[in-house]
Amino acid sequence: MSKSFFSYEEMLGRALERVPKVAERRERFEVPKPEVVNVGNRTILYNFKDIYEALNRDPHHLLRFLSKELATAGSIEGSMVIFQGRFSEAVVSRLVERYVQDYVICPVCRRPDTQLVREGRYFFIKCAACGAKSPIRPM
Repeated sequence: MSKSFFSYEEMLGRALERVPKVAERRERFEVPKPEVVNVGNRTILYNFKDIYEALNRDPHHLLRFLSKELATAGSIEGSMVIFQGRFSEAVVSRLVERYVQDYVICPVCRRPDTQLVREGRYFFIKCAACGAKSPIRPM
């Protein structure tokens, strides 16, 4: 009756060989920090293009959300947005974070690999990572 025992390093090596490669890969999802400047009675969000590209969302959807939450008019001009009124960088940052939580992050697997899908008059978040389809609250 012969038993073979493995050292800790050998067992660890065998276990790591069996771990799926996807589980080892963990990239961090980062949204660019909003660059906000107040000029007179207007607020300019300079890196709006960087934000909506990082979120993989339609710029008009993000603008509509920000405009409604700020209760003001906003217009896209090139890669920036100009809002009527004075808003601090902290306020805009909080709103972008809330947009990410409500309209970008999958509520099932917490991954940002999603897209907005419209079915009839309702919008859903369709996750490419886990395949879940979750309703979102209307704006």
